[in-house]
Amino acid sequence: MNGLALVAAGAPLLFAAGLATGRLLARRSGRDGTEPGTPVERATFRTLHTASLAAPPLRAGLTGDAARKAVRRLRPLFGTAALGLTAGDRLLAWDGPGRHHEEPALDRVRQVLATGRTQTFAVGCPDPGCPVRWGTAAPLTVDQRVLGALVVLGAGEPAPAVRAAEEVARWVSVQLELADLDRTRTGLVEAEIRALRAQISPHFVYNSLAAIASFVRTDPERARELLLEFADFARYSFRRHGEFTTLAEELRSIEQFLELVRARFGQRLEVTLRIAPEVLPVAVPFLCLQPLVENAVKHGLEESVERSRITIAAQDEGATARIVIEDNGVGMEPERLRRILNGEGGSTAGIGLRNVDERLRQVYGDDHGLVIETGVGAGMKITIRVPKYRTGVHSGPPRTAARGPDEPWRPDDR
Repeated sequence: MNGLALVAAGAPLLFAAGLATGRLLARRSGRDGTEPGTPVERATFRTLHTASLAAPPLRAGLTGDAARKAVRRLRPLFGTAALGLTAGDRLLAWDGPGRHHEEPALDRVRQVLATGRTQTFAVGCPDPGCPVRWGTAAPLTVDQRVLGALVVLGAGEPAPAVRAAEEVARWVSVQLELADLDRTRTGLVEAEIRALRAQISPHFVYNSLAAIASFVRTDPERARELLLEFADFARYSFRRHGEFTTLAEELRSIEQFLELVRARFGQRLEVTLRIAPEVLPVAVPFLCLQPLVENAVKHGLEESVERSRITIAAQDEGATARIVIEDNGVGMEPERLRRILNGEGGSTAGIGLRNVDERLRQVYGDDHGLVIETGVGAGMKITIRVPKYRTGVHSGPPRTAARGPDEPWRPDDR
């Protein structure tokens, strides 16, 4: 919601900058017939186009590379003026004449950092050919913190350009705030994935290795296969690239997890997979299914002495892929499930369910959270509907298995 509010707030600032500089741009463009509309309309269009080119580098934050790219795009908004961007009182980028006035300009930037207010000043230069006669420094502000300044130097009447500088500085500030939100969101996603990795139970790791060790003497080939499955499972679970993966990759990791569980519980675990091949390439959030299957194993095997049945199904539903994970375990009280999903009670139980539910809602919206059917003694059925195509959702590069290149994964019924 904050991101949307910021984008909406940026629009009038940008439009105001277009109107403030419209007269200068219209005077330069002339009526050559190449652009329709009035001079102000043409100037506004150019301003919007210029800003659309400057926005992507600024979304990377206030860095030297981003500043250099941005000032080259933004300088035409100010006619013949020079333009600079600073981080604190350090000049990141400069475009245009007047660089020899850098130190007086940075003195004014320090006043901007101290007061948070725009500083306009006269520039005296003994060089009669210098086009700079005035300057202004406008603050770049994110969360009420002044991060730096936009510096404009020019000649002629400063008032229109000073107003434009303030509006453009506000627009740049919006882009930097969006960049900050992007970094925060990325940090939260990484923290959530780290939390999931932390939930890969040491108990599970110990039991898997113990099960592998039990085959070393009796069935060395089986022990070797299980060790390779364990290594590939660990490699996938702790990979460091990509917020998304493919459904095929996630299912492959689940298959390895279940193979390790089978080594311990044998015939007590029955797994059925029903996967439509056309949904295998669909991009899904990394580690969004594995915690749900681990939950099914825990409540179906570790908390019960009966034979456990787990069904994993995925089918094509047009614009979405429908994924269902169902078990016949001990189930859960609906009220307790509600508290877990709301993060109430302070218990670590169910952190995987809550984590996956929150990440799905963040990526796809509230309509795409987990749908869970359960009751005490009634098992659990979890349904996920993932859009097959979503802007910004792309899977990372495929992994390489410990035993060599992966062959195409084909679901089977077990």
